[in-house]
Amino acid sequence: MDWTVFIILLCATGAAAATGVLFQPGEWYISLKKPSFTPPNWAFPVVWTTLYILMALAGARAVAAGGPLLGLGMALWGLQIALNTLWTPVFFGAHRIRAGMLIISLMWVVIGATTVTLWQIDWIAGLMFLPYWAWVTVAAALNGSIWRNNPDRLRG
Repeated sequence: MDWTVFIILLCATGAAAATGVLFQPGEWYISLKKPSFTPPNWAFPVVWTTLYILMALAGARAVAAGGPLLGLGMALWGLQIALNTLWTPVFFGAHRIRAGMLIISLMWVVIGATTVTLWQIDWIAGLMFLPYWAWVTVAAALNGSIWRNNPDRLRG
């Protein structure tokens, strides 16, 4: 594995993580009606830090493995991290619950495609994306539940 590639991809995940610092949940999120399966607040930074490291490692492993699907795999990797970076300012910053749902739905599909493609390049890289896909499944269900349970809080 090329550690330079890992550091570059880790910086890309750092940009996504930075949106969580810039657009924190705050009082608006606290006041929303959330489902019973909402994870505790302490879980979010722990889980996301772990997932961002796994994403960077998966991408670096794929680059090291190479092959005919590498271009597609890294294009999907880039698209999923762009959508990941976009969701936080839309949901927490702009309070756009529906737009957040659209973004996280697209992100879920792209993460799935990325996982399948990475798996074909390097099965361990694909395996590293599975926890991310699972967590985003929970996050999408949370976003959808918040949308359904807070019709008076929808904007736009």
